[in-house]
Amino acid sequence: MRLPYPCPPVPSDSLTIAWDTLGRGAFAPSIAEMAACPQDPEHHAEGDVWTHTRMVCEALVALPAWQALPADERELVFAACLLHDIAKPATTRIDDDGRIRQPGHSPRGALMVRELLWRMAVAPALREQIAALVRSHQVPFFLIEEADPRRRLARVSQTTRCDHLALVTRADALGRVCRDPQRLHDNIDLFLELCREHACLDRPFAFASDHSRFLYFRSDDRDPGYAAHDDTRCELVLMCGLPGAGKDHWIARNLDLPVVSLDALRAQHERSGTGDQGVVIQAAREQAREHLRRGQSFVWNATNLSREIRGRTIDLAAAYNARVRVVFIDTAYQRLLRQNRERQAAVPLAAIQRMARLWEPPDPCEAHRVDWVVQD
Repeated sequence: MRLPYPCPPVPSDSLTIAWDTLGRGAFAPSIAEMAACPQDPEHHAEGDVWTHTRMVCEALVALPAWQALPADERELVFAACLLHDIAKPATTRIDDDGRIRQPGHSPRGALMVRELLWRMAVAPALREQIAALVRSHQVPFFLIEEADPRRRLARVSQTTRCDHLALVTRADALGRVCRDPQRLHDNIDLFLELCREHACLDRPFAFASDHSRFLYFRSDDRDPGYAAHDDTRCELVLMCGLPGAGKDHWIARNLDLPVVSLDALRAQHERSGTGDQGVVIQAAREQAREHLRRGQSFVWNATNLSREIRGRTIDLAAAYNARVRVVFIDTAYQRLLRQNRERQAAVPLAAIQRMARLWEPPDPCEAHRVDWVVQD
């Protein structure tokens, strides 16, 4: 599926037609907010966020490396440049000294982009590549200055094509007026060299096994080249997906395991899905411990939409030497709304919309295995 906005197939002196089309389309509200959003002149003397975004996209299409990409890759990199600062209006803060800051605009932007493209029925694989580029678009600027750049690179490469990321960041550097542009370009060059050194320029950083990768991202001092002994005893299957995505149906058709279901426990304890969940979570964790003590594989069935929430259950499983498999049910927007309406206990649309704004799909850094089940 192509993106519902234009991507210039060849470099041009002007992207006026593209901008005019965007202004009449679904992005018009975001464009207006970006055009009204100031930036700190030390880093963005060119002006507002939309002016910067236009300059970034125009710089991108002039890059020979972008022109040489296959058409579908040009499209996704262009989309990431177009959307990379979409969250700046929502995160702008002006300090007492007059400095303008937009803390956290990259991760916030990834959430906004994911929800927006999901509603627009953009194919999940394309949607997630764009969201990942938006989330990490600042990484090449500063990676080489981090205490452990290899660890950050290994994590980023699990979800992001680093060669595409370098293009987005290069265009971001070219599409601005700042105090020290050469430092930005030097750091991008060093980022590319580090990617080549670790063979993760166009593929994920490689580990000896899934278990080695799982343990590496759970420890601050583990060698990424170490082949860890797999002493796991059972498997946790952690379901993930918005209400109405079809998690129960998938479990019934694909697994024959005990299920710890938060919905079932809510019904048992006569609790709604919007009130205090303490009693429900406590009961679910005790059921999980019973399975883990016996070395019994089982399913944890809940929405589990954020890394933080998934992490609590994954930590519990890891403490009992269980393998972790996350199954993410990625259901198209219109289908999900229909399936939710057909449920015996439909979740209010407003609640689904709130959840979608915080939705972080799982990635290989979290688990031994991530299965992505797409339902159009």
